[in-house]
Parts: sequence; C-alpha cells; structure tokens
Amino acid sequence: MGNPKAFLEIHRQEAGYRPIHDRIHDFGEVEQTLNTRERKLQASRCMDCGVPFCHWACPLGNKAPEWNDALYKGDWELAYRLLNSTNPFPEFTGRICPALCEKACVLNRFNHEPTTNREDECAITEAAFREGYIQPHTDIVRRGKKVAVIGAGPAGLAAANDLNLMGYSVTVFEKNEAAGGLLRYGIPNFKLNKAIIDRRIKLLEQEGIEFRYGEAVEYAAILSQPTEQYDAVVIATGTPTARDLKAPGRELKGVHFALDMLSQQNRILAGMEFLPEASGKAERSKDERITAKGKDVLVIGGGDTGSDCIGTAHRQGCKSVTQIEIMPRPVEGPDDPQNPWPNWPRTLKTTSSHEEGCTRRWNINTLEFLGENGKLTGVKVQEIDWKPNPDGGRPIMVEKGKPEIIKAELVLLAMGFLKPEHPEYPANVFVCGDSANGASLVVRAMASGKQTALKVDEFLSK
Repeated sequence: MGNPKAFLEIHRQEAGYRPIHDRIHDFGEVEQTLNTRERKLQASRCMDCGVPFCHWACPLGNKAPEWNDALYKGDWELAYRLLNSTNPFPEFTGRICPALCEKACVLNRFNHEPTTNREDECAITEAAFREGYIQPHTDIVRRGKKVAVIGAGPAGLAAANDLNLMGYSVTVFEKNEAAGGLLRYGIPNFKLNKAIIDRRIKLLEQEGIEFRYGEAVEYAAILSQPTEQYDAVVIATGTPTARDLKAPGRELKGVHFALDMLSQQNRILAGMEFLPEASGKAERSKDERITAKGKDVLVIGGGDTGSDCIGTAHRQGCKSVTQIEIMPRPVEGPDDPQNPWPNWPRTLKTTSSHEEGCTRRWNINTLEFLGENGKLTGVKVQEIDWKPNPDGGRPIMVEKGKPEIIKAELVLLAMGFLKPEHPEYPANVFVCGDSANGASLVVRAMASGKQTALKVDEFLSK
C-alpha cells in the first residue's frame, strides 16, 4: 500500500466517454483513457483493506490490491504479471466487465467511490502489449495428449489457453468465420474493438493452439467421432438460442432477434456485404440487411443486449429508439436494499447508449405486432403490474393500463437466451461456460473455462 491516505485525499476519476455528438457517427470505442499520472493516482486509492471483498466478488479471484499497488509504483510489468496470474484476457474484461469487484470494494461501502479496477486493468494490459511484456510462450513441454474445444467464445478460449499452457495439444472448433463468440458477434465495436480479439488470437496461435473455423460440431457428433480422435473434449458452445416472443404478428418483416442485428453489423464492419433490405415482402433472407436507418425502433428487453441495440441503432441513423421491459423499474441510486453491499446491487443502470437518446419504460407487456402488407408498423403493448403470489413463487402479472400502440418499423427482441440441454456424455467430455450454466457474464464464462481446464487435467493425469 504505497499511499495510505490516498483513498481519503483522492476522489474516484473515471475516464468517461467521447462526446455524444462525436461518437454516434462511428463505431469506434466510446470509452476514453486517463493519462499515466492520473491512472497511477487512481490505483493509489486501493486501500489494502485487509479483507479484500473484491477477491470474493470477482469470479476469477483477481488480486486487485496487489496489481493496483504495482501500478501506483510504476511497475507496469509486475502489475500485468499479477493481473494475468488470475485473468487470461484482461484486455476483454477491462473493457466490458460490469466490475463486480468495484461494487464489493470497501470504498464503495464507505463513500460510493470504489477503486477504478476495470479501467486500471485495461490500462495495465494495453501498456503490457505496448511495451512488449506480453510474448508468446515458446517453452511449453507437450504431454502427448490432444484436447478438442468446441466453441471459441470466452469460456472456450480460457479453457484452451490453460490446457495449452499445461502442455496439451489443443484444437478449437468454431462454427463462425473467426474466434471470439459473443465478444466478436454480440458486443458492438464501440464497446470492444475486434482488433483487440485478433491480437490475442494471434498470440494463442503462436503458442500452438490450432483454430478450425467454419466447423460446427453437433452434440450428437461429440458422442462419437471427436471423442475417438481426442483424449478429452470441452464443450463451450454458449447459449445460441435466443428467447422468442410468440405474440401475434411475429412473422412480420421488421421483427428480429437482437443478435441478428448486432452480429450482422459487426460482420459489416469486418468487410462482409449483405443484400439490400427487401421492400414489402414478409419473406426473409439471412443475407438481407437489417438496418435502423430512418426508422422508429423498439427494443424489447432491458438488459445489456438491449442497450447494445440502442447504440447500434443510433449509429445506423434511426429516427427514434424506445426500450421496454416487462419487469419493474429498478431502484435508483447506488444502494439496493434487497441486495446490500458487498453483493451486486440491482439498481437502475444507464449506459453510454442510453445517454445517446432513448425512451425507457418498465412494466410493459407486448400484446401484438401490427403491420401492413407484411411489414411492421407498430406494436400493441399494455402497462402491467406484479402482485405477490399467494402460493409463493413467481409474482402474478395483472393488467394495469389500457392497450396502446408504439410506432415502430423495426423491433429487436433482446430478452435473453435459453440454456441448452445436453445429452449424457462420456467421462472425457466436459461442458463449461454459458453452455453449462446459462447466459451470464464474460468474466464468469472465463472462470468456468479455467475451472474446466483443471478438471480436464485431473482426468487426463490419472
């Protein structure tokens, strides 16, 4: 603890976002950076509190007090080594993690000004790449055993990375044209530039991991062929099935899953081309362009995916964006009485995309999609309320207001994803990440991948 008074004398300072009038015209990362002096001052605020609840809150067990102290003292290489000892890809979490550690920080309890752990770890990692502290491991001793990893998302990459460093020959199968999973095809470029992913994948390839793209492996096939070719198989296929909304008019042109729009936009930025939007036909093509340009957009779902749709719609040139959520409005302010510190507070979250302009509504149920000539023109919704269930369990939804129509030419369904069901696998097949636990955070997927790598190593070491 280099400066024992820093947490009393220095206030929390976030890097902030680029100005709205500037950032909505491109897909560059919206978050800015602090200069080296300011970043070191922020790291000095970590108070070495004795009982580091940040360790407890972080699924990876990141040792924030240790690498913050090294950062404050200017030892960027040591800071990265300490950070990388628990976190395989801090350049990802440093950009997109909700920072569970910060909400559990003692300073958050003390004055609601927690240490800027997320921004600090991003700065540490970028400095490590810039200064050449990160080099491929060339001294890996191979153990003569092969492992297949199905899926190149955060969980699969974390498992593949650890298994490779343990000496196993790792092959990663990915159905898409590049690695990253939702990091690449779900999270917009304005939150995570895809060059950041490419940089890490290049490093993993240099360390010996083989990536095979465009190869979808079905669960049924895992029961036979791959298990014969490999000593162990890790399934990290995520949650590919989005939750649908079976309301009348769902077939109208203009109603899409959120991920269809987000992944398509990311592919366009990577150089892919799509057919122009068809006029007036209900039939759809997966190669057809989904665009919010000049449209009133309705996002159904109040989570991070919905927020990403809002930011993307603005950059595509939408006329307006409305976001509705069937659940009640979260409590405002830093504290959640139902989930007190050091737990994660379920409070109202306003993202950079919300700041760019959006009408937000809660307790709204979708009744029907309306349209003319096969094209969406609006959505009939109704305000509802939730009453306690006398038998316990899920509250009961009751009608509250009169039905109304929200004008919309584009609806994006952002209501989460369904946990996949797996058959019973042989003993050498392991499931991890969202595929095993259901849709969750990137940091939890990475932690699951690392834990699964240990289980594979234990199994193969018998």
